[in-house]
Amino acid sequence: MSMELTVLGCNSALPTSQRNPSAQILTVSGRTFLIDCGEGTQFQIRKMHINFMRIDYVFISHNHGDHMFGLIGLLSTMSLLNRTTPLTIFCDSKLEEILTPQIEYFIDNLSFELVFRHLRYDKPEVILNIKGVVVNSIPLRHRLPTCGFVFREQIKEPNIKKQAIYKYGLTIADIVSIKGGRPYYDVDGTEVPREELVSEAPAPMSYAYLSDTAFMPEVVPHIHKVSLLYHEATFAEDNSLLAKKTNHSTAVQAATIARLADVGKLLIGHFSSRYKETDILETEAQNVFPNTTAVFDGFKMMF
Repeated sequence: MSMELTVLGCNSALPTSQRNPSAQILTVSGRTFLIDCGEGTQFQIRKMHINFMRIDYVFISHNHGDHMFGLIGLLSTMSLLNRTTPLTIFCDSKLEEILTPQIEYFIDNLSFELVFRHLRYDKPEVILNIKGVVVNSIPLRHRLPTCGFVFREQIKEPNIKKQAIYKYGLTIADIVSIKGGRPYYDVDGTEVPREELVSEAPAPMSYAYLSDTAFMPEVVPHIHKVSLLYHEATFAEDNSLLAKKTNHSTAVQAATIARLADVGKLLIGHFSSRYKETDILETEAQNVFPNTTAVFDGFKMMF
């Protein structure tokens, strides 16, 4: 297990006494990512004892307030605490236009470099490729330009067994060759079974975040077999017409995407405030894709 997800908020549109607007923390190979930043995000981060100064990358799916109202407060706090590490925000170009005057007005001499990377909405693209993880954006269908994000661990090399090094007198060149997947032969010309030479690295994990979006089967190839999928499920099925009108999804539609994509597990969230309890949404989704969980503020999962 090398990814950890913490849900900071899972409500849609506005905060309630039980649920905050959208925000998540994803940790991959020691790196901390913030996905969306609704109102109250920094409070939730503190409440859950997360070191937000370790966040180096922020991903904003779209410019609705319930996904970005928390940004200016978070940036201000980081500056007050004398952050010096650069912070990169992946977002719509218009968000930079919105945030810049706020920063100039509210934050006196921002203490760190703020880098904006603008998303595109005509096709998927790799937006980040760093040691240990690759992040792709996926255009979604909503009332204004919106992207989902897919985080994939990079494939790790296997570990050479120490006893094999001693037994066969492996050189550095041998080790590099074996790690690259090539066969190794002993002095008699017999191929040594690979399991005797290496301990294979765990299969790489992957996480897809799809919020907000109408039902969109076109995303399926881009999230095929991800380990964990978070898909918005704003409405129950009796409000399917409202979901269509507002370019949101029902729990059944979220589960249908999970089933078509053959994902490992589905998390649903971004719930309408009309649902004080989310049991009906979880049940409807489970009827289509049994391995479904309705998240809540503070939900954590390692995978």
